[in-house]
Amino acid sequence: MLNKVYISFLSLLLIVAVSCKSEPKEDDSLIADIDPSTKKAVEEAKLNAQNVFNSVPDRGKIIKLIEENKIEYNADYLNNPMSVNKYSTEFYKGINLGIYGSDLNIANIFEQTQESLTFLSCVNNLASKLGVSRAFDQTMFDRMDLNKNNKDSTLEIVTGAFKKSDEILKNDGRSSTSAVILAGCWIEGMYVGCQMANQVKAENLYKTIIDQQESLKNLVIMLEACSLSQTEQFLVVELKSIQAKIKIQTEAKTNDIKDIEKDVTQLRNKLIAGG
Repeated sequence: MLNKVYISFLSLLLIVAVSCKSEPKEDDSLIADIDPSTKKAVEEAKLNAQNVFNSVPDRGKIIKLIEENKIEYNADYLNNPMSVNKYSTEFYKGINLGIYGSDLNIANIFEQTQESLTFLSCVNNLASKLGVSRAFDQTMFDRMDLNKNNKDSTLEIVTGAFKKSDEILKNDGRSSTSAVILAGCWIEGMYVGCQMANQVKAENLYKTIIDQQESLKNLVIMLEACSLSQTEQFLVVELKSIQAKIKIQTEAKTNDIKDIEKDVTQLRNKLIAGG
């Protein structure tokens, strides 16, 4: 049971790598014309996005562990696909694109074909509304169908689509939206991990949750470098609260994640509720 919970959490975190794995290379002549303070903020955001990625478990290892352990699929913790049309602002579309991306990923890993298609539809819906539907076009769907029996290939296709959407957003000067998508991915992974920890008393699971402090630190730095509006700043504020709770547990060296779970759940529920 421990392995099932642990790997389920890691598989959700896998999608976090997408938004920060493919930073487009800038033209040096263009960077030279950017205000120094802006240039520094951009560079710091990119650096910390890469640091978030570096903390994510290796995909090959996750797939191997899933195959070695007959992991049970549980959709109870995933976002309701029926909610997809209620997200009206770019912020909530982006954050829930990240959340549904995580849900698509785990459904696909566990070979839940029908639910994968449902979450894929949610992702395509929000991607279209955000102007990145080119990343989730018919070619992608065709490749998914052809490789539906190959977990490694389908995961690569999903991550590739998110990488492409990340490039489109950055090229359009919408790095904040890209960062918000990444935040949605991270929050969904933490939420599911914490919910599972409520049911299973497993030291490795607690450690996995608490070990996300480094990726969270870099996620916060990246979001702080973005141009979030006043009404969107709660995302950073609440992530910092989670960060503080994780630090307390790290220093105390205990397995009590009750306060962490409370903050993560509060934030996640607010995000899927929309604004």
